[in-house]
Amino acid sequence: MTLNKDHIGGLIFLTISVVYGYYAYDIRMFPGDQFAPFNAQTLPIALAWVGGLVSLVMVATAGRSEEPNPNLAQLNFLLVGKLMLLVWLFAQALSWIGFLASTILFLIVGYWILGERNPRTLFLASVPFAVGFWLLLAKVLDIYLAPGKFWQMVLGA
Repeated sequence: MTLNKDHIGGLIFLTISVVYGYYAYDIRMFPGDQFAPFNAQTLPIALAWVGGLVSLVMVATAGRSEEPNPNLAQLNFLLVGKLMLLVWLFAQALSWIGFLASTILFLIVGYWILGERNPRTLFLASVPFAVGFWLLLAKVLDIYLAPGKFWQMVLGA
């Protein structure tokens, strides 16, 4: 069997999902939370399983490549590096400007890095999703999301 870019991507995604799932079990919980139907480990573990299943489907359904060895020079490592830097900046921004503002900025900049330049599309693809996800986490699941140090200073809370 020859590997192509789809196989390599699926195997990398599988590796990341397995490592993420392994460390998801190390997330600390409050005493008694291990018996709750939804706790701090539930969503990360579910994401790891879904990521693993999607990556296995990617590997299983990837077609054969015409060229026996994929050309690594054709892969856009600069784009991947930019996206990884953006993820790191998102993690840093969470404690400073909070979940909602960080997520909106993360999505807008991420779409821009991927090539979308229409401001209307950037905002319509980012703001409703971030607000909906925030509503789901904060209001429906009642998960506390800190507002961020910046907003605490501005609002004097």
